Amino acid sequence: MMNVDKIREDFPILKREVHGKPLVYFDNAATSQTPQIVIDAIADYYSNYNSNIHRGVHSLSQEATDKYEEARIKIQHHFNAKHAYEIILTSGTTDSINMVAAGFADILQKGDEIIVSALEHHSNIVPWQMLCTKTGAILKVIPMLQDGSLDMKVYEELLNSNTKLVFCNHVSNALGTINPIEEIIKKAHAVNAAVLIDGAQATPHIKPDVQALDVDFYVASAHKLCGPTGVGLLYGKQEWLEKLPPYQGGGEMIATVSFEKTTYAGLPHKFEAGTPNICGGIAFGVALDYMNSIGFSEIAAYEATLLEYATTELLKIDGVKIFGTTAHKTSVVSFNVADIHPYDIGTILDKLGIAVRTGHHCAQPIMDFYKIPGTIRASFSFYNTKEEIAIFITALKRAIQMFS
Repeated sequence: MMNVDKIREDFPILKREVHGKPLVYFDNAATSQTPQIVIDAIADYYSNYNSNIHRGVHSLSQEATDKYEEARIKIQHHFNAKHAYEIILTSGTTDSINMVAAGFADILQKGDEIIVSALEHHSNIVPWQMLCTKTGAILKVIPMLQDGSLDMKVYEELLNSNTKLVFCNHVSNALGTINPIEEIIKKAHAVNAAVLIDGAQATPHIKPDVQALDVDFYVASAHKLCGPTGVGLLYGKQEWLEKLPPYQGGGEMIATVSFEKTTYAGLPHKFEAGTPNICGGIAFGVALDYMNSIGFSEIAAYEATLLEYATTELLKIDGVKIFGTTAHKTSVVSFNVADIHPYDIGTILDKLGIAVRTGHHCAQPIMDFYKIPGTIRASFSFYNTKEEIAIFITALKRAIQMFS
C-alpha cells in the first residue's frame, strides 16, 4: 500500500493555503503538481551545468548532453520503445501532434480519409482539420455514446481502403473514459492505416507499452506526469519517422548545409531543430523515475478508490448529474448540478480553497453532444486523499445552498 501522507510531503505546493483555506487540488487532468525531487533537478541544472547540448567540447556541454540523452533513454524504457531515437522530445502533446500532421501534409492526397474520435481534445482535432484543408483529405468522426464511450460499430464501418490515418486519445480529458485503443489500432492496421494515440491524459495513470500496442505514434506531456511544463514526447516507429519530412529547419536537425543543398540529420535530431528545453527534458526523466518508484499499478489501484468514493458521494447530492459513466475510466469525474452554471460552482469552490476545472475542457464537441455549456471536472491524483474529497463534497453542498 502507498504511504500517501509520505508522498504528500514530496509536494511543497500541497502545504499552501488559498483564500485562507488549505489547498485541495483537484485539477490534475490539467496539470499535475511537481515533487521536490523534480524541482531540485531543475535548480541543479541551472546552478551547476547550464549549457547548450550536442555542440560543445567543453565539460559543461558534455555533462548537459549526457544528462539530456540519459533522460531520452529513461523515456524510451518507460514507454518500451524499441530504440531511443524513436523518442522525439517536443514542447508537449500539442507540438507532437502538429509535428505528425505537418509531416503527413506531404503524404496525403485528395480523397484520402482520416478518422478522429468524438472524444478528442481540440489539439487532436484542429491540426487534422488544417491538414484536410491543405491536402483535400476527408475527416470522419467516430461518434460517442451517452455513457461517454465510443461507438465501435460505427468505427468499423468508417474504415476502408481510403483510410490513411486514425487519431484517438487513450483517455478522454473531459470524461476520463479509457478508450479501447488496442482494438482501434488493430482494426486500423487491417486496412493499412497508421494510428496516432494521444496519451496526455492516460500516462499519469497507465504505463503504455508502445511495442505491445503496435502503435505508430504515441504522444504525451511531462506536466501531466509530475514533470515541468513545456516538454513532451513524440514516439514514432522508426519507419514512419524516416518517411516524414522535418517539421522545422534550423540548427541541430542538419547534417550539412550549403547554399546549394542541405542534408538532414538522422533520428531523433531530424525533428529537434534549435536549442531544446534541456532542463525540461532532464526533469522529465527525473519525474518518470519518481512515479516509477511509487509504481503505476499502485497508483491506478489507489486512484480507483478515490474515484469510487467521490462518485458515490456526489450521487448522494440532489441535482448532480455525472457525464461519462462508462466503467472503464481514470480518476476523473465530470458533473453538473441542476441548472447552476459550472463556472459559478467553480468560483465558490475556489473561495473555499478547492481547485477544480470548469468549462468545456478544450473538448467542445463533447459538450455539444450533451447539450451543455460545460462541466465541473474534479480530477484526482495519487497524492490526493479521501479526506480531501470529503472537504470537497461539503464545500460543494455549501455552494449549492448559495444558489438555491
